[in-house]
Amino acid sequence: MQSGYEYFNLVKIKGIERGNWTSIHEFILMGFSGQKWLQIVLFAFFLLFYLLNIFGNLIIMTMVISDHALNSPMYFLLANLSFLDIVYSSVTLPKTLVGFLKENRITVNGCILQMHFFHFLGCTEGVLLAVMGYDRYAAICQPLRYNLIMNKSICIQLVSTSWVTGLIYSMSQTVMTAQLTFCKFNKIRHFFCDVKPIIKLSCSNTYLNELMLIIIGGFFSTGTLFLTVISYCFISTHLLKINSKGRQKAISTCSSHLSIVIMFYGTAVCTYLGPASVDSIEKDRVAAILFTVITPALNPIIYTLRNKEVRQSFKKLFKYTLYGRMRLL
Repeated sequence: MQSGYEYFNLVKIKGIERGNWTSIHEFILMGFSGQKWLQIVLFAFFLLFYLLNIFGNLIIMTMVISDHALNSPMYFLLANLSFLDIVYSSVTLPKTLVGFLKENRITVNGCILQMHFFHFLGCTEGVLLAVMGYDRYAAICQPLRYNLIMNKSICIQLVSTSWVTGLIYSMSQTVMTAQLTFCKFNKIRHFFCDVKPIIKLSCSNTYLNELMLIIIGGFFSTGTLFLTVISYCFISTHLLKINSKGRQKAISTCSSHLSIVIMFYGTAVCTYLGPASVDSIEKDRVAAILFTVITPALNPIIYTLRNKEVRQSFKKLFKYTLYGRMRLL
């Protein structure tokens, strides 16, 4: 015989399954709850890095388009990475900045849409980083055939493949998340709509969602990382066979890309390969700051500081801009 408490829980579960509970139409993004002064500090921090991201990556794109010295597959891919970083951060950060100033509400459909574009662009960037690793392999290990291997048509096809792959991955997560029922809790313990915090709030059985997140997310993230590692294994083997001068030049062209790969995958893999527990979501929220706020802002700085051709192009762009302003005065 069931106790009253057990009977109530059974009725409550059945009510959820039958859709008798009132559906939730909006979520509240909790962000980083704390004292007012802390909210202001975080607002300034996020805004600073967002502006660095926008202006830094716009400068990279401008240099690649305007400077013929950067007319190569490597910089074509870099310009695409810069564009991705701008859009990727713009999906989440403007809404996050609003949340530091007032209660941050978002509709369920809007939340799922934000999640879709976040994973779409994030996966696209992961594949693009693997493509950039292949480009470095072709340039260093196959220098005589580089222009043939990475011609304009192939570059466009590789970039297009990155976007299509990102879309396929994101749609798999979006479609499954859109099938869930949200009927009781509406506070997301994150500063944007990510798949793990969302499914944690669902009244439905989320076992399949979590399993598919680990399987599909693991396949795409570890797959693209594996391809990048393979490229660098061939590069490392090749570097052992050449002289120190050539080795130093090759390392300088790879160091920027390798730094970005480590920052991007170091947090992304750890975030999406674990279960959606309360503790993991707290850790994921901290890790998300790195790959949504800091890394996109650091990418143009890393390439500017470590790449001689980009530094020279930046100096020319700066002199040209300064000269233009002096003529106007």
